[in-house]
Amino acid sequence: MTPVQAAEFLKSRDDILILTHRRPDGDTIGCAAGLCAALRRIGKRAAILYNEEITPNNAHYAEPYWTEDGSDFTTVVSVDVAAYDLFPKNAKPYVEKIALAIDHHPSFEEFGENHCVYPERAACGEIVYEIVCAMDALAPESALPLYAAVSTDTGCFVYTNTTPNTHRVAAALMEQGIDYKTVNKRHFRTKTKKRLALEGAMLSTMEFFDEGRVVVLQVPCALMESVQATEADAEDLSALGGLVEGTDCSITMRELDAGVWKVSVRSGKRINATEVCAKHGGGGHAAAAGCTVRGTADEVKAMLLASVDEVAHG
Repeated sequence: MTPVQAAEFLKSRDDILILTHRRPDGDTIGCAAGLCAALRRIGKRAAILYNEEITPNNAHYAEPYWTEDGSDFTTVVSVDVAAYDLFPKNAKPYVEKIALAIDHHPSFEEFGENHCVYPERAACGEIVYEIVCAMDALAPESALPLYAAVSTDTGCFVYTNTTPNTHRVAAALMEQGIDYKTVNKRHFRTKTKKRLALEGAMLSTMEFFDEGRVVVLQVPCALMESVQATEADAEDLSALGGLVEGTDCSITMRELDAGVWKVSVRSGKRINATEVCAKHGGGGHAAAAGCTVRGTADEVKAMLLASVDEVAHG
């Protein structure tokens, strides 16, 4: 579906439940809130299925639209979700009922009755913006979360996925009179003391490989416990490695449970991050992808470095 077709589809439906992904970021939450606000604006009954992993930085976008029970909603929509295993546990009963999946990941698994998927878009928020405009429902209550979606998925417009369209969308959203300054301050210019402690520990133990072009950073459970960090403190730690001069690939390993590591790969043109993570059951974009790997820290690191080498020289 094109965004216009997706808009017409949504206008023809009602009782719409919106699903987000596990460990929700600004893009999935911003898209859900922006779309839900627009649907309500045109008179639809719509809600976002509560995501228990939401962090304070993103919670306020979705709070007006949460529902904990989606059983009486007849149309299910997913936003910024590329794979089945990325849905939260409470969303599983609704996954087979998805009528429209909106996404921007090249690794999208093509679930759902209808798809509106544009991998060339830097953020799913760009696609939802077009759908909202096609419904003639753009207003500040949609524009603010959609701006957060676009801003956070591009690192405040500095990641290599940023395009001229990204800036055009951001400008159009800003023209709605939203408080974009507070959004950017919250997500990019404010860090807790615990977050700074995490970053300091990660940088003090980072390792370099492949003639200094690949950097590996680790966040074991013990580190999170030692600084008493929360999930909010650990948001977007994967951006840190990309700041190191001389590197074109960063691997951030965060231990979620004993021997279970959430891996984020950020890369330049030399290495396709999606191809690296796909070898371990993950996916994403060419410049940013993720996966979950089991093993000791050394085992996981060795597996990932081997995959990076294989992709780089394959």
